[in-house]
Amino acid sequence: MRFSQYKYNRPDIKKLETKYNSLLYKFDSAKSPAELERTMTTINNLRNEFFSMSSIASVRNSINTVDKTYKKEKEYFDKINPLFSQVDTRYYQALIKTPHRKTLEKKWGKQLFVLAELAIKVFKPEIVKDLQMENKLSTGYTDLLASAKIKFEGEERNLAQMGPFLVSPDRKMRKKAAQAKYEFFVTNETKLDELYDQLVKVRTTIALKLGYKNFVQLGYDRMCRSDYDAGMVANFRRQVKEYIVPIAQKLKAKQKQRLGLDKLKYYDEGLNFKDGNAKPKGEPEWIINNGRKMYSGLSAETRKFFDFMLKSELMDLVAKKNKAGGGYCTYIPKYKAPFIFSNFNGTSGDIDVLTHEVGHAFQAYCTRDFLVPEYNSPTSEVAEIHSMSMEFFTHPWMEMFFKEDTKKYLFAHLNSAMIFIPYGVTVDEFQHFVYENPDASPVERKKKWREIEKKYLPHRDYDDNKYLANGGFWHQQLHIFKYPFYYIDYTLAQICAFQFWKRSMEDQKLAWADYVKLCKAGGSDSFVKLTELANLISPFKDGCVKSVISTIEKWLDDDKNCKIQ
Repeated sequence: MRFSQYKYNRPDIKKLETKYNSLLYKFDSAKSPAELERTMTTINNLRNEFFSMSSIASVRNSINTVDKTYKKEKEYFDKINPLFSQVDTRYYQALIKTPHRKTLEKKWGKQLFVLAELAIKVFKPEIVKDLQMENKLSTGYTDLLASAKIKFEGEERNLAQMGPFLVSPDRKMRKKAAQAKYEFFVTNETKLDELYDQLVKVRTTIALKLGYKNFVQLGYDRMCRSDYDAGMVANFRRQVKEYIVPIAQKLKAKQKQRLGLDKLKYYDEGLNFKDGNAKPKGEPEWIINNGRKMYSGLSAETRKFFDFMLKSELMDLVAKKNKAGGGYCTYIPKYKAPFIFSNFNGTSGDIDVLTHEVGHAFQAYCTRDFLVPEYNSPTSEVAEIHSMSMEFFTHPWMEMFFKEDTKKYLFAHLNSAMIFIPYGVTVDEFQHFVYENPDASPVERKKKWREIEKKYLPHRDYDDNKYLANGGFWHQQLHIFKYPFYYIDYTLAQICAFQFWKRSMEDQKLAWADYVKLCKAGGSDSFVKLTELANLISPFKDGCVKSVISTIEKWLDDDKNCKIQ
């Protein structure tokens, strides 16, 4: 079946709750592990039906945010998801109390029960209305950014379509494009501030109702972080400041030299080479055809997977009007199908997002036969190892996309991965400040952002852009609005992906085998334990950051890896 043929039926939450409660009664009264597991399977089928309808509605809404049918369905799920969580929590309560728990742990492992206990911890019926409001505000942010209509160079463009102009070799064009882009944010600055303030307030209210001091630990528990805490993350940020920030500054100084500039301004940062960044040498259809060849060559597993994605039309990749921003991969359990969403705009980012989101989708494909839905997807920092590592595993095929500019791309990709980490921890530290100080004003938040930004990104020069100089850059970071505390996951995963990059150059076959092993494990264990399974060093281990980035630094310093430096 193709994605367009996937049937959508709006779940009747009252009927679903009645059926769910009936199954929970059977679950509680099961007299044997076998009887309990049969009921558990029926419950999971019911849950998967709900999750599938939610995913289909969300995808179709993000493809066209003004489509009235799926806009209405997205609003419906914003309201009923918390109600479903209420019923789902009762299942988790029954699961952890069952007298057959030891038998289930032996078969499914302990992670299911860790996740169940966290799910119970982060929900009470008293917060349903607050969760509905949080969902509504989050969707409001998506809609606001998707509404961007920027008149530029004779056409009306959305944010994604501005991308090529922001990396133009013509400095005047870059600045002009940046000014046009941020004019949208200036116009909507008050709306964005108010929207975020409401999100912070409602999340804090939820945390207090659940018995938390503030939203910070609730945010961690929502992310199912069971083997590390805020203190360990703070120590990781400290190591980034000590070891990676100096390297990133050196790389930025080299970029300034390559571009022949006296000063590197904010609108210069996206351009890596004076004569222009590497760009794909063909249109989207050509990229996809080459993607098929690439994944056929990478492994038998990826060949079968990518053919499935193409035949089932499980990708919507090109930027267009009224389409939501960004890129993502979601999973539709009823059809055992991942779905990839992105916004191709003719830049090298098209290849980045293709390989990145394919990494997520490949993992979902590897675990699609898991009988425990909780194990279909891992916690987010593990999921980002799949995506970021796939970007590196596909390096040997980049010539197919970039031809004579392949070296440009490979250098820029690794260079950008290193430079990204300080930005990633900036986002994380900012969110800790916000939720530890929920009554801070919008002005105070922006001031704090700029303070943290200068700590990790001291090179950043906003020139005459007062909006950015006053701390407005984070308004465009959707994770801050929609997925609190998610962003550190990218930096932790990047350290792990660097390890796969290094190992793939030493022994590609062995590195790939460990990567596939990690993908097939899905969410069956915690972050630190899954890194051990894949023979990776946990980013939290003393000395890991320093040892991993030293190899990358040497490669980036070697002129033979990029003759155009």
